[in-house]
Amino acid sequence: MIVILAIVVAVLAVVVLVASRSIRIIREYQRVVLFRLGRAVGAKGPGLIFINPITDRISLVDLRELFLEIPHQTAITKDNASISIDFIMFYKVLDPVMSVVQVRDFSGAALNIAATTLRSVVGEMSLDDVLSKREDMNNALRTKLDDVTERWGVKVTNVEVREINPPPQVQDAMTRQMSAERTRRAVVTESEGQRQAAITVAEGQKQSAILAAEGDRQAAILAAEGERQAAVLRAQGLAGALDAITSSAGAAGPNTMVLQYLDALRQMASAPSTKFILPMELTNLLGGVSNLAEQFSAPIAKSQGHSAANDGTIELVSNGRPGPDSGGPATSDTESPQSS
Repeated sequence: MIVILAIVVAVLAVVVLVASRSIRIIREYQRVVLFRLGRAVGAKGPGLIFINPITDRISLVDLRELFLEIPHQTAITKDNASISIDFIMFYKVLDPVMSVVQVRDFSGAALNIAATTLRSVVGEMSLDDVLSKREDMNNALRTKLDDVTERWGVKVTNVEVREINPPPQVQDAMTRQMSAERTRRAVVTESEGQRQAAITVAEGQKQSAILAAEGDRQAAILAAEGERQAAVLRAQGLAGALDAITSSAGAAGPNTMVLQYLDALRQMASAPSTKFILPMELTNLLGGVSNLAEQFSAPIAKSQGHSAANDGTIELVSNGRPGPDSGGPATSDTESPQSS
């Protein structure tokens, strides 16, 4: 009985061992390349798979995107400058069977092919292009590496250059160039600021001059308008005064005019200077006597001929001064000055 129990226990142990080696659980991002009697029969997974532990062997492959760091590699550029470059390569397995069958150690193979490809790409570029056109260098590396790894069932998805170390002499020249460029930019920026400031100041002065001229013009217009209105008002006041004087003079009688005339003579006589005043009536009287003498002188000249008395009378008449015979007042030969 004991022997039978031991046999059963042994059989169960063998069954459990065989089952543990025959059943595999594969994750979603993994695949299993199955070899049966040494021949690849395909990829299995994901999920639960069964294998024969006696005839089958498996190789596990990760389908996730992985990366590989390429250490610093020394390369010579097209213009014979020695530089040190390191980069990162991202890849993904597309064919699990080929990635296991076609290459033994993908990481080692990719490391060596990446170093040679880097030297090939850098050798076709100048130092300035390597330093300035990093994106072009990344694309060239990715394209050439992908052409090589495609036969291994691996896709190179991206390549990123991480660091570029030029020679010390080149670094010193780059530092001086960068300093000179920054100095130039500072000078240009300062000059541009001064130019903008000068333009702003000139624009402000121009606007100020325009506003001042406009203000002066408006002030001149307002002053001229005020003077015109003042002149109009003065003219209107003078016209009103003249109208009032005219109306007052028309309404005044002869006696009023005589009184004003006598008042004017009184004011003139009160001045300290010597004056000879000839009233207007005397002037009119002398004019009438002169006309009367001219009327009577013509018949007397015809009847009496050229006598001395008539000559004197004619002379008196021609001088505008009537003699004693004409009945007018006697005058002297000298004229009296008139003063107002």
